[in-house]
Amino acid sequence: MKPFKLLIPILLTFSFLATAQTHRFIYAFQFKSDSLAKEFREENMVLDVNTQDVKFYPYMYAENDSLNKVRDYKNIIWDDSVPTLSRKRNSNENVSYFFSGDYFSITTADPVIWRLTEETKRSADYTLQKATTKFGGRNWTAWFSKDVVVPEGPYKFRGLPGLIFELYDDRDQFRFSLVKSQKFKDTYDTSGFLESFAGKKPLAISEKVWVAKQLEQYNDPLRQFKEAFKNNTDPSAKFMYGGTQVISLDQFKTMSDDAQARMRRENNPIELSKAIRYPQPK
Repeated sequence: MKPFKLLIPILLTFSFLATAQTHRFIYAFQFKSDSLAKEFREENMVLDVNTQDVKFYPYMYAENDSLNKVRDYKNIIWDDSVPTLSRKRNSNENVSYFFSGDYFSITTADPVIWRLTEETKRSADYTLQKATTKFGGRNWTAWFSKDVVVPEGPYKFRGLPGLIFELYDDRDQFRFSLVKSQKFKDTYDTSGFLESFAGKKPLAISEKVWVAKQLEQYNDPLRQFKEAFKNNTDPSAKFMYGGTQVISLDQFKTMSDDAQARMRRENNPIELSKAIRYPQPK
């Protein structure tokens, strides 16, 4: 696979944490939730390296949180198709956050064993060195720079002798590329969307419990919507699903089938070994 190109020029300054409590690195994230998709979906992701911890989350969460504070809104957004996690500095133990009817956290130990190569290349003013690893059921290639002595990178990838600039898997389904760096005098506050969400602290559960919850949702994906429709007493209320107005309970069978098909199709996580085994239709 040919190395991908950075989407925008790198704008980096590195006097790491000498005058900053948060050093932020923004990565362009290109991914395919559906392994057969022809086009990538793209999101900007934030890697906040603080004095005590590291946080990785979609940039849109920080944007939304800022708007809420400025305009005194309580708008909430969440997207489980992009990862959100935190870890202590110099640790491989990650806390991942999920929302599915409630706010959950899952703690996992994720050591990444790297194989460094002698291959190098230039990117802007930085020398990048190639490293490879097997992680989560995929083979990964990273390009890191010893010029930036920060042993961190996107998602759960860390532990190299320098910051990861590029990362991609050999199936060409996930790509991370560093595009920007900035510093904050104070530790960036994520309490409004990470340590708590919609006013709730995360409920710690195991991966086994999370999988059971996803399978439960798969078995009846529109349960809450259907109950709201059945219990509605307002004749003027309109119920919409996928751009179609729901006027009869008979519609739920087709809509549920479509929702299940989408869940099976969009079942291509970063850690492929953790893909949920949804039952196939009979």
